[in-house]
Amino acid sequence: MKKHPLCILVRKLYAMLFTFLLFACLYGCQEPIAAPTPNYATIEAIPIPKGYTRLADHAFAKWLLQVQLKKDRTVYLYNGEKKEDQASQYAVLNIPIGKEDLQQCADAVIRLRAEYLYNKQDVERIAFHATDGTLIAYTAWLKGQSFQLKHNKLVATKVAARPDTRETFEKYLRFVFMYAGTHSLAKELKPVNIQQIQPGDVFVQGSFPGHAMIVMSVAQNPRGEKIYMLAQGYTPAQSIHVVRNRIGGIEQPWYKAEEFGTVITPGWTFLQKHLMRFQ
Repeated sequence: MKKHPLCILVRKLYAMLFTFLLFACLYGCQEPIAAPTPNYATIEAIPIPKGYTRLADHAFAKWLLQVQLKKDRTVYLYNGEKKEDQASQYAVLNIPIGKEDLQQCADAVIRLRAEYLYNKQDVERIAFHATDGTLIAYTAWLKGQSFQLKHNKLVATKVAARPDTRETFEKYLRFVFMYAGTHSLAKELKPVNIQQIQPGDVFVQGSFPGHAMIVMSVAQNPRGEKIYMLAQGYTPAQSIHVVRNRIGGIEQPWYKAEEFGTVITPGWTFLQKHLMRFQ
């Protein structure tokens, strides 16, 4: 039986609608691909939005601004493979990650803090707690302190004194990375109000699993509104990278310092109460 022209038209319209929805799902529902980012030499070279002034009123903040960035913005894992998601990073820090799966999220924060103190020869302050609460201090490490793991507890032992060299420093950090994490990092930091945010502060959720990200830069406008930039390591161990703000509203990679709400980053969501500071 011959089909009515109206019936044929309806079927064509349904077919067109189905095709439209299919392509919308395939292309519109995918994770957006980040726009190309210009190459910047340092954190300080990354521009701030118009109307804002960068804040850097202490030594750690100034040091973070001078951290070198890689020309290759690819995030690599510790084994040399590329990270699967290459759309989350805005820039990649020129900071070593080692060849083992050790320098993860909290360890990336520890690395930057330790590098700053080592660079300014303030080695007395290079000390971090293990998850069991044991303090691992670099000066004691130089004097020959070592540890053995017994019944899930680090027990101090004595070995020969170590020279204060880059190799010794790297071995010390490797040991810290093995036994520290978000839980221990959260315990040795103090909470800070989001309105008082400054470079060097850390968003850390010290749970199992948890996550940690460090504030690399802060800027403020004449109304007193602040924005900030975040960097992270992740699991498995990978290049430390500045993350994009995918939510929108301000220029990437900047986040608004808001009194309430959550901080939604690629891969993790923090509460404002998770903002902490080195003592």
